[in-house]
Amino acid sequence: MMTSLPSRLAVFDMDGTLIDSLPDLAASANRLLAHYGLPSIATEQVRPMVGDGVAALVSRLLVHAGSAATGIDAEQATAWYMADYTPHSTDLSRPFPGTIGMLEDLHATGWHMAVCTNKPVAAARHILRVLDLEKWFVAVGGGDSFSVRKPDPRHLLGTIAMAQGNPHRAVMTGDHHNDMATAIGAHVPAIFARWGYGRPEMEAGATVGADSISEVAHLANELVPA
Repeated sequence: MMTSLPSRLAVFDMDGTLIDSLPDLAASANRLLAHYGLPSIATEQVRPMVGDGVAALVSRLLVHAGSAATGIDAEQATAWYMADYTPHSTDLSRPFPGTIGMLEDLHATGWHMAVCTNKPVAAARHILRVLDLEKWFVAVGGGDSFSVRKPDPRHLLGTIAMAQGNPHRAVMTGDHHNDMATAIGAHVPAIFARWGYGRPEMEAGATVGADSISEVAHLANELVPA
């Protein structure tokens, strides 16, 4: 008697992969800097600071500000940033063009979907809900959902378990070296999102790269056949 294979699971990073969130991240960055009387920063300078979680982003903003930021408590600044960012996190952020069609294609071929992000889970769920994306995902593993986060493979494995998936039937898509590292460590095929915020060298270790999010469904079906 044949047993059916577990459902395939497509796991996605959020910022720079599913959602173009840079405008809101940069706007909150500038409000934070203004709060402390520090010079503003260009949106494109914020881009490489994204991907390691809020605390890392705030720390990089303070380093960028140089000696003028001496004495600022990074933990307090992080709390201020999150309090400001969450209610403004969907002012300018939008799904990348082609995201909805790609999710529809995956759903049509029997995939389940999940999100694995270093963004706090409450903020991630809020954004998915406001942008009408939440309905596509059976699980959201945030940066505070487990005792670890990307690049630790246990963050991805925990998200897969939360989605009742199987690592052998999963694919990870992301635009950052953290996404590639967590997939490699979890022995899950990795699609590098070239349309995102990551630098080209971050594709190292990826199973395959995609120039557009519209390619993901086709690549996922090749990597994990039905």
